[in-house]
Amino acid sequence: MLSTPKKQQFREELFRHLDGIAVAPVAYSLFKNDITKHLLSIKEASVSQIATSCKANEGYLNVALRILSAQGWLDYLVDQEKVMVSINKYSEIAFKHFYLYKDIVDLLQYSGKFHPRKFELEPFHKLEKLFKKYETRFRLESPDDTTTSQIQSQILKHIEGILVGPTTVHLGMGGMFHKYFMEASFSADEYHRFPESFDTILTFLCHLGWFSKSNSNYTFTEKGLFFAKRASAYGVTVSYIPMFRQMDTLLFGDPNVLWNLQNENETHVDREMNVWGSGGAHATYFKKIDEIIISLFNKPLDEQPKGILDMGCGNGAFLIHLFEVIESKTLRGQYLDDYPLFLVGADYNKAALKVTRANLIQADIWAKVIWGDISDPDLLQKDLKENYQIELKDLLSVRTFLDHNRIWSEPVSQINRPSKSTGAFAYRGKRLHNNNVECNLKDHFKKWREHIAKFGLIVIELHTIPPGLTAKNLGKTAATAYDATHGFSDQYILEIDSFLKVIEEIGLQSDSTYFSKFPDSDLATVSINYIIGA
Repeated sequence: MLSTPKKQQFREELFRHLDGIAVAPVAYSLFKNDITKHLLSIKEASVSQIATSCKANEGYLNVALRILSAQGWLDYLVDQEKVMVSINKYSEIAFKHFYLYKDIVDLLQYSGKFHPRKFELEPFHKLEKLFKKYETRFRLESPDDTTTSQIQSQILKHIEGILVGPTTVHLGMGGMFHKYFMEASFSADEYHRFPESFDTILTFLCHLGWFSKSNSNYTFTEKGLFFAKRASAYGVTVSYIPMFRQMDTLLFGDPNVLWNLQNENETHVDREMNVWGSGGAHATYFKKIDEIIISLFNKPLDEQPKGILDMGCGNGAFLIHLFEVIESKTLRGQYLDDYPLFLVGADYNKAALKVTRANLIQADIWAKVIWGDISDPDLLQKDLKENYQIELKDLLSVRTFLDHNRIWSEPVSQINRPSKSTGAFAYRGKRLHNNNVECNLKDHFKKWREHIAKFGLIVIELHTIPPGLTAKNLGKTAATAYDATHGFSDQYILEIDSFLKVIEEIGLQSDSTYFSKFPDSDLATVSINYIIGA
């Protein structure tokens, strides 16, 4: 049984690994393109000035510099329309060590040529060389001062993150963490057709304390079991590695590189991996939502919603979960023959619709699965009315981690008070002012207001936190990874307070009875809200 201090230690490693997957390609691109050198020479400047001087795409440069700030290596200040950055006592030491990221970033680029799900021989050989370099700490000399030692450890842990993160995800998705392997010792040839090469990975994980080795057999340690059970926690960040491979282009080249789609397939994210990774975290949030669902569907039958719309249904898991809760734990569940539940799964991604349809059929749940755009609820209402004779307003709307992924449009609304957000936001490389991001969110929810006024909207949303707060709590939050994955892919995660302020400005409110945030502290990056009329 793991002690609480051990769990905290391992959790900190996991968060620092996630930091590394996001930070390494960003930091190395800024280093090799002389942005760090420029910062040290000017000491302080606006992001706009730096972008002009260094011929960078201002929006993505802003995201990148905020990420360095979140690691404690720059000071970052949003002052209304202007963003200022300045070096601090850690900047020069950190920048001097950014060369260490080179090999791991090269490996990220190289691995893009190979199958995204399989371990193949050539990347194995490069991994093996990197393992050896890591085990010797890249021959770094032991520094005399604490600050240099701390920064070296921070960067080495980032490198470790890219060594183990994608590997852990591949093993998790490939069945390596099946109880067959977790409950007994095993050898490399039981799992992989290139056992000698695969043995290299297992030996490295032994070095990290995940396995113990006896002769040619491996056994999970307590630490290994901790990480194996949390393999999906790496999934979302690792799924954005195709985007991180494009960092040089995003910062200094064509800002549309991610959106030049081929056959409508996403090029910036491994969507299957993303869904697998996010599914591991959702169970915790579903429990809180159950309270709202049970309350609503225990009301007198004539006062209940006719059904549920899951906008951005993904793989259908949330819709299936909600149906099972209603069926087994509510008054409505006892009267489904007389008061059937009209379920709608809508998604912009056509591949997601196919998966949802298949999963609902397998679960023996009747539902409509249709194409829908979160930015156009009127079109969704028209579709529901014309094809199914149901009003969108008669359904309870639910969605998970979707509102920040709305398509950008120039805002029409004004906000009542200036934005206090510290976020870094971009659209196709252009920097977006934080006031405008809040105005755009206001426009977005105005479109939904009449459709959710009757039965409300249950929303799980992702948020950012100030980079200075992240820097003071490294190892306690995944905020750096969230800011990178979303900032470079034109998604808009605001702080919780900024999000709720916008909701209130359009005459809606989050029901305080059901509000939750995770973690329940200033480090909260996820909130659950039941949004109703004020």
